[in-house]
Amino acid sequence: MPLIEISLPKTIAKALRLPASSPRRQQLKVLKKLLKKARFTEFGQNYRFDEILFSKHPGKKFQQLVPTYDYTSIYKEWWHRTLEGHPDVCWPGKIKYYALSSGTSESASKYIPITEDLLKGNRQVMVKQLFSLRHYDHIPFSNIGKGWLMLGGSTQLQKGKGYYAGDLSGITAKKVPFWFTPFYKPGRKIAKMSDWNDKLEEIVEQAPNWDISFVVGVPAWIQMCMEKIIERYNLATIHDIWPNLSFFVHGGVSFEPYKKGFEQLLAKPLTYIETYLASEGFIAYQDRQYAKGMKLSINDHIFFEFIPFDDENFDAEGNMVANPKTLMIHEVEEGRDYALLISTTAGAWRYLIGDTVRFSDVEECEVIITGRTKHFLSLVGEHLSVDNMNRALQLASEELNVSIPEYTVAGIPHGSFFAHHWYVASDDNVDAKLLVKKIDEHLKSLNDDYTVERSSALKEVFLDVLPESKFMEFMASKGKVGGQHKFPRVLKGKMLQDWKNFLGEK
Repeated sequence: MPLIEISLPKTIAKALRLPASSPRRQQLKVLKKLLKKARFTEFGQNYRFDEILFSKHPGKKFQQLVPTYDYTSIYKEWWHRTLEGHPDVCWPGKIKYYALSSGTSESASKYIPITEDLLKGNRQVMVKQLFSLRHYDHIPFSNIGKGWLMLGGSTQLQKGKGYYAGDLSGITAKKVPFWFTPFYKPGRKIAKMSDWNDKLEEIVEQAPNWDISFVVGVPAWIQMCMEKIIERYNLATIHDIWPNLSFFVHGGVSFEPYKKGFEQLLAKPLTYIETYLASEGFIAYQDRQYAKGMKLSINDHIFFEFIPFDDENFDAEGNMVANPKTLMIHEVEEGRDYALLISTTAGAWRYLIGDTVRFSDVEECEVIITGRTKHFLSLVGEHLSVDNMNRALQLASEELNVSIPEYTVAGIPHGSFFAHHWYVASDDNVDAKLLVKKIDEHLKSLNDDYTVERSSALKEVFLDVLPESKFMEFMASKGKVGGQHKFPRVLKGKMLQDWKNFLGEK
């Protein structure tokens, strides 16, 4: 990536009919690159990639010839053969690494292919994100070259028949480029540890020896780590031991529920940088300080498509219908929720990643994550998204001046009708009745469908306040500790029953 980028002024570009930064042009270039690389694979031959490449409109031709997939369908038809050692199935060569991902609601692990091309693309996006810091105000640039604490999964990967599998953050840490090694903490030895508690204890032990400027990871685990360090060394704040700590790079879940409790551990403000790094690729990152959303990586290694997240394209359980309506980057609108389809340099083709996004700025290609296709509540048509839940809880907790770092919601039968049951984590003194009343009021102001159903079939809203440790203990009981694991915001099916059993509920 050039350190200095030169682009044509918009007026000249318009006159020449050569948009200097047209998202459509950039995305079509990425698509052609993907198709050329994979044209001789089994997938490419089966779906006539050569014909798509020679088409006058390759984007539309791609959508016509290649079906949409979710994990179950692409694994059943294609990916299972890569695990059996077959090369050139969906991407050239053999797949040597797989990211184990169970999302936040399913118990069975998914094996997401990870290729050198994908990791290379991820690193390119990471470098772009680093250079984007020049757009931030009051950045202490001298701190950038100090320690980066990246709290991810173990680099001790599971060995399969001809492949290795593990958390994406563990695979990424295992393949850290040599030039980054001096800055990378906790270092290869600690990163290799598979037991989360042992790893955390070793990080706490070594903390005084490091000069940390960046912390990177899922908010819950970073907060837990800092709390343990503060407790061990009897500190007032984390800045007593890491005075140069300036940045928190986070992703995976909304940071707002954690922010109040997190900032109690600080002596001075941090610069927060949101990222969207999934097992399937580095999708987006916040590239300017006051952006409402994250900029999609549209000119790197991922081709994006967008399915309007509505009843025409998804059933009541959040499953994608056959032949859904799909849009390219130049066809989307602001303020509308879309399910994300991606095609990547790891052989994911028109793959439903499971997240829903909303464009906060179409021109800048900036999105916010609004939830998951299967993590929403619509028992009776209330269409309640995770984004709605996050916002209502944030407003309510601010009004009551309490910290609520975790929560989850379940839809339950209630007599002949239905109810929502909230479980929130807080170690503060919380008035549960007042909190649930405020959450309910805010949801009514945020969601018209919710308002209608609260006077109809959605008869009641219940709320239990639990210690934060309960949520962590449940995650540990499911083997989902550290790394990219996060608590599901909506509980359904087996996960709901497991949660009730854990709490001793009927």
